[in-house]
Amino acid sequence: MAASTRMDFTEGSIMRKMILFSWPIFLGNVLQSSYQIVDSLWVGNLLGAQALGAVTLSSTVIFTILSFIIGINSATLTILSQRIGAGDNEGLKRSLNAFVTVLGILAVGLGVVGFFMSPYILQLMGTPESIMPMASTYLRINFIGILFLFGYNFIGTVLRSLGDSKTPLRFIMLAVALNIVLDPLFIHVFDLGISGAAYATVISQGIAFLFGIIYSIVKKGVPFSIPYIPAIEECRRIVTIGLPSGFSMVAISGGVLAVMTVVNSFGETAVSGFGAAQRLDSVIMLPSLTLGSAITSIAGQNIGADRWDRIKEIAKSGLILIFSVSLVISTIVFIMAEFLMGLFVSDPGTIEFGAQYLRIVAFCYPFLGINFVLNGIVRASGAVMQVLALNIISFWLLRFPLAWLFSSMYGEIGIGMGIGLSFLISSLFAAGYYKFGKWNKIDIFKEEKEASAK
Repeated sequence: MAASTRMDFTEGSIMRKMILFSWPIFLGNVLQSSYQIVDSLWVGNLLGAQALGAVTLSSTVIFTILSFIIGINSATLTILSQRIGAGDNEGLKRSLNAFVTVLGILAVGLGVVGFFMSPYILQLMGTPESIMPMASTYLRINFIGILFLFGYNFIGTVLRSLGDSKTPLRFIMLAVALNIVLDPLFIHVFDLGISGAAYATVISQGIAFLFGIIYSIVKKGVPFSIPYIPAIEECRRIVTIGLPSGFSMVAISGGVLAVMTVVNSFGETAVSGFGAAQRLDSVIMLPSLTLGSAITSIAGQNIGADRWDRIKEIAKSGLILIFSVSLVISTIVFIMAEFLMGLFVSDPGTIEFGAQYLRIVAFCYPFLGINFVLNGIVRASGAVMQVLALNIISFWLLRFPLAWLFSSMYGEIGIGMGIGLSFLISSLFAAGYYKFGKWNKIDIFKEEKEASAK
């Protein structure tokens, strides 16, 4: 890979490099989230609130079913960033091949299972009968394109783990631009309805995937190779780190699904309002999501290079950055809640519910940022089981029960109250483990080092 696009985090100003490395990831995440925003805007305005509710429920299921692969994919940040920090180019090539093989098999497998199980999953969620056909159609079409979705996301993750956050932005920009053009064409001109929104997304991601493969190999020199059967040791490392990361994502997305069951109990207006609010909600989360991913790469390189003296500064810089940015975005969303909701739906009741929810949770998101920043550092060391435990606490012992409890006590307004409180409490658990845990004693390449020393 070209050295000019690779950033070395083991030397120089941490804050400066954190900002330079993070902004392309942030912009990429903004564009990535616009997939669902674009679909929601077109579906909500052209097909109505019921169709918007169908997209919301289906999108939640997609994230849940596929989150296992997303988690394993995130393990690339831990393994590859430590490889590059240690200057182990041969190990880098072996790990890349292992990830391509394992992720490819899992993506295809989950795509097939998800396609056939879609109606049953939606039924388990208590999806209203009025939107079940649309939700099932949208969900199944998206499962057809699962390999494209994870293919171009994986390529982007590999580049970021190597210190290049700008190139993946090109792939995302291409996919989003195509989606913006194809969405109204398929939905309205071709009169495909909600199916058109799904087809537009799958085709856009497929083209971006093919472009990503060619560009990263030809222009960036990423050492991809024709997949071959990886060594057992490489597979074991991916499983050891990837499985807990995958289950961690399942815990997160499953918790979101559980909250949706609470929302469903309040009817279609709440489902549509919560769905639109979640699109805006995700914008507030983007700085935290961005820094969590960036910090895993930054800390991973320093851990691989045995530069533990820089880890505390990484945590300090990350927390300062996330609090500053989150407060600004939260303030904007709080002030403009009704206007922003009106971009997605026109029904007064739906807008009122969504705006009310946003105002309750907006200023709790800086606390969620603590989780992403500190867990990003812990994950970089390979302490993925510990991150899994923290996510289970956050979503299953706090967020879902508190949302259910407060909604039982105060009605639909209690959903936001419970979720906001869970952000605050879970940040205390994350800070406690970072301060007193033994995550810095883990060495994911211990067996490999011992074998080479013999």
